[in-house]
Amino acid sequence: MTGGRPPRPKALLDALEAERATAFAGRVWRVVTDGSDPLRPGRSGGRWDDGSFDALYTSTQRDGALAESWFHLSRGQPVIPSRISKRLFLIEAGLTRVLDLSGDGKLAALGLNMAVYGKLSYVQRVDEYPTTQQIAEAAFFYEYEAIIVPNARWPASNVVVFTEHTRREQLAVVDSEPIDLAAWYQTVASKGRTD
Repeated sequence: MTGGRPPRPKALLDALEAERATAFAGRVWRVVTDGSDPLRPGRSGGRWDDGSFDALYTSTQRDGALAESWFHLSRGQPVIPSRISKRLFLIEAGLTRVLDLSGDGKLAALGLNMAVYGKLSYVQRVDEYPTTQQIAEAAFFYEYEAIIVPNARWPASNVVVFTEHTRREQLAVVDSEPIDLAAWYQTVASKGRTD
């Protein structure tokens, strides 16, 4: 055991080793606080990073990125802060070694309970995150540039980029726009599209 990290499960390593790397070339979306670098990764200990490596969370759909951002902005707050300015970025990604786990049954086969995926409250994330973080850490260990996984808040996929395995030129900002997340949420809620 190194640095307090538990051993990687052999069954998980064997399953990921059997997967075939794929390329991803396309556009993804990301929401950040206005003035922040949209290509700056984090180690937040989120769903797909255990805090030991850099991860850049993006979505293959505009609404997917907005739904994720809305969830994190609004969680546990009775009044949504209105003074936080957000910006939506469109990013061109050219990745060559990607692990696609978005297909039917792939995450379940790796031990993730899909019945509760994305449905647990923020406080209950401890019931889900250890498994997703373990999967992502194993993919990082195998030096994938990114994983493609289901978006937990919208019918889309997320591309979680492991920036320590990529070059800066593989990601390029194409466009951006200021975004009012509360207004976006009201629009989708009126159409019955919230989770």
